[in-house]
Amino acid sequence: MELDINGKNGLLVACFRGFKDIVILLSKCPYIDVNHQDNDGNTAVMVAAQAGYITILNYLLNYYPGVDIEMQDDRGLTALMKAAVRGKNDCIAALLMAGADLAVVDPVKGKTAQEWAAMSGCFETIMRIRILLQRPCAQQFSNKYLPEWPPLPELVAQATATKSRAKRLSDHICSMFTIRFPQDPETDGVMDHMVRMTTSLASPFVTTACQTLCPDSPPEVGKQRHSVPEILNQYVPDPDAKSVNSRSCSSSQFRTQTLIPYQSPSLIVKFLSLPLRFNSTIPKIKLSKSSAQSIPEENKPPKTKKKNALQVPKWRYTELKEEKKKSEEAEGHKKKPDKVQLTFHFSVAYIPFS
Repeated sequence: MELDINGKNGLLVACFRGFKDIVILLSKCPYIDVNHQDNDGNTAVMVAAQAGYITILNYLLNYYPGVDIEMQDDRGLTALMKAAVRGKNDCIAALLMAGADLAVVDPVKGKTAQEWAAMSGCFETIMRIRILLQRPCAQQFSNKYLPEWPPLPELVAQATATKSRAKRLSDHICSMFTIRFPQDPETDGVMDHMVRMTTSLASPFVTTACQTLCPDSPPEVGKQRHSVPEILNQYVPDPDAKSVNSRSCSSSQFRTQTLIPYQSPSLIVKFLSLPLRFNSTIPKIKLSKSSAQSIPEENKPPKTKKKNALQVPKWRYTELKEEKKKSEEAEGHKKKPDKVQLTFHFSVAYIPFS
């Protein structure tokens, strides 16, 4: 539970750096707080979602019990909003399937995750959310899913039906002069069905390798689900960790109280915020970086040595090199002659010309 200067614990640092092996190991620690917030209000889920580490995010959602995906940072943004701003589509799909609320509005700007994605120009993210809303339930992970393609019997009946000669001739001519362009797979088409069947756990080929834990309750958009330790009854809450969780909850409540609630602008404010159409001169501002100024030695803060901190070792050859440099500088100051001021007098003669 040691924190750094930014208020991050070991799990937050591992999620920030993308160290998935350390995230897997820390899941076995009973004292870790997955909902801990740093000085900016970020949690481990927020950091992984914003960075786009889908493997770490899935592990946090599935193997860390008690994870809260609706927590807000100091600006009122959730993990779903942070992933939408950065356009991390896989992380958005994982959060929605884990039960993230798509209708949550941040209290500062009053925008949802979809509005944040549109504001940042992530239109692929908006399309991904719309596709998920069209099929909110992952039926292929249920034991009731049938791998047969529903339109297949009707198409087979049409192909085997007897046709007249004129019909067969017209179909042959149409097939000769038809140009097929590559296009995206159609919804409920054969390619779409093949993808769903190969990823389903009801398929005989996939069932030999893995099995779902909840065959009667497949994942669904907006549906809260438990982690794997909670489903297997392997999670026992630690009574000593309650105090740590209460501290993090109290800090989050304090952050939410300091946020400015969203209020819809009045008609006067909307009228004043309209862009002006007349010609106006906008002054150009040039920014220049100031020259770096060295801090004098007397104003520098004294260096304090921590007992538990590791010190950089000093090697013998570096000490000898520093001593030699100091001795050469001392000898140079002794041999340096004093400055002599020389004055020269010039006389100018004016010769008259006749």
